[in-house]
Order: sequence, then structure tokens, then C-alpha cells
Amino acid sequence: MTVRYWAAARAAAGVEADEVEVPDGGSRTLADVLAEVERRRPGDRRFADVVDICSVLVGEVPVGARPHDEVVLGAGDVVELLPPFAGG
Repeated sequence: MTVRYWAAARAAAGVEADEVEVPDGGSRTLADVLAEVERRRPGDRRFADVVDICSVLVGEVPVGARPHDEVVLGAGDVVELLPPFAGG
């Protein structure tokens, strides 16, 4: 599965995207995936802080207020992290 970062999340991650393994025929929760990408940047409080305030899309569908440990993901899913931004 792909975790794609936008704007400040991309700057904090230092990459455009991360690939996260999904067990064959299995799934992971969004909470697991976010914990995994944070583990890849140990001690990087800036990255963790940005991820905490991001809106999350899975396959272009907003996760909204759903608990991240209840959002089930599978191989091939794309998770997008969009930090708040100003503009008009």
C-alpha cells in the first residue's frame, strides 16, 4: 500500500510517499499504517505532529472522524495525508 504525503506532510516526511507492506491476503488498520510510517522516523516529533493534524483520504474517500483503528486497509490502497492549508 502507498502512503502519499502532501504539502507540509511531504516536507516533514522528506519523501513524496512511503510503501507499507500488507500481509498476503491480509489487511492492516489505518492506525497500524500511521504508526508504521512514524516508526520509520524515530524521534522526529515534527513529522508526528504534522501527521496528527492531517486529514486522511483512503482511495480518495475522506476518513473523517472514523476511528483509525476501525478503518481497514488492504494491498493496493492509497492513503493520502493532507495537512491543513490556507488559501482561497
